[in-house]
Amino acid sequence: MHPINSLITVIRLPGSLLTTLLLIAQIPFSFAQRGDTLNRIIPAEKWCYHFQFTAIDQGHPAFNSPYTGKNSFTPAAEDALSVTSSLYLGVKLWKGASIFVNPEIAGGRGMSSTLGIAGFPNGETFRIGDPAPALYLARGFIRQHIALGGNNTDTPDCSSTQLGGECLPSRRLTITAGKFSMADIFDNNSVSHDPRKQFMNWALMNNAAWDYPANTRGYTEGVVIEYYSKAIILRVAETLMSKEANGEVMETDITKSRGETFEAEKDYKIKNRKGAVRLLLFHNLSHAGNYRTAINNLLNRTDTTMNVNTVTTNEGNKYGFGINAEQELTDNVSAFFRYSWNDGHTATWEFTEIDRSLSTGLQIKGSKWKRPNDMLGAAFLVNGLSKDHWDFLNYGGYGFMLGDGTLPHYGSEQIFETYYSIPLAKTIWLSGDYQFVMNPGYNRERGPINVGALRVHIEF
Repeated sequence: MHPINSLITVIRLPGSLLTTLLLIAQIPFSFAQRGDTLNRIIPAEKWCYHFQFTAIDQGHPAFNSPYTGKNSFTPAAEDALSVTSSLYLGVKLWKGASIFVNPEIAGGRGMSSTLGIAGFPNGETFRIGDPAPALYLARGFIRQHIALGGNNTDTPDCSSTQLGGECLPSRRLTITAGKFSMADIFDNNSVSHDPRKQFMNWALMNNAAWDYPANTRGYTEGVVIEYYSKAIILRVAETLMSKEANGEVMETDITKSRGETFEAEKDYKIKNRKGAVRLLLFHNLSHAGNYRTAINNLLNRTDTTMNVNTVTTNEGNKYGFGINAEQELTDNVSAFFRYSWNDGHTATWEFTEIDRSLSTGLQIKGSKWKRPNDMLGAAFLVNGLSKDHWDFLNYGGYGFMLGDGTLPHYGSEQIFETYYSIPLAKTIWLSGDYQFVMNPGYNRERGPINVGALRVHIEF
């Protein structure tokens, strides 16, 4: 089949999905009208709400694969649908304090059960076996701002983590406590961060080698303290890790398991063009095993399971760093860059099996072709493994995402992604997305893979 025809085939929406989306698309207009009335009655700084719905239909044609393992990406053609719907509610408690709750419904699945590609192509999917829609509390936290001086600044419109219309001092402490996603607060980037509206790939959402504390749906519990000034922003967090690799239940004994994260952010301007650079440091203590220990146990025949994903130790120390930068180049073009690294000895426990990652790309508004509200994105990323991690997979080991049964011919995972987003209405965006994946799961003997997707996003 011609590559263009293959791409067209894999991004077709099933008729039932299209019908559902057309029905759901009617919701925002009635709510938005009523919301305008409510906002005139109740000041924005007292409470706010935010709704989003995202559906991604993604697929790929068959590709070359001389062999597979239990965690391999499926070589036969397939497609998969994921759906998330979220309601964010924020209420002011007292001066500088607010409480936020976020019930969420997620359903569907990722291609190949979200296995076999470290930089997985759909950031809206989770490693949960049951594709039936499930309701859960994604976030529930209290946030307190403490003024330290400086001029007040207007905050953005209300979102999942901030009330709109609230004026905050430029120098302040902000304390967040409860359940949240680390990606809400750390490693932000206006060009590459949100798979619901921007790039979809996991390794383009965050610093990919940052094994950030989270359950299988991406949320954790803990405390974050932020210091804001005109010169710099500092953040530090103490959060829970999961009991099992990429599990749903968190370990509450912080003497045995915890995540410690620090970030420094510097915002600046070059010739009146906005930019930012962020340095992230992390240390995780978890029940994770050690790759080299698992290999030695196999060779010594003391333990042949090669399992680093069960509760095997209380000394699973993992550490690393990430650099994240963005720069406005023109009125219509912005660029981003990320590089991240972890020690690669202790097993990946929370996010994805990446020990080194480099990514860069552009976001371009459609003003040049008289479509100012359209958005075009293009990015390239390279993911890599440590020698211990590679050897572990080559000896037949399995992580929670990767494992072809053997890995004699290692190659860095190289991915190109491009998307084009069109606003269909004030609250609805339609995006087409294409990803080209070389060496899926770091295996030069498999692939390449062409992945196409169609995404509908509703937000108000």
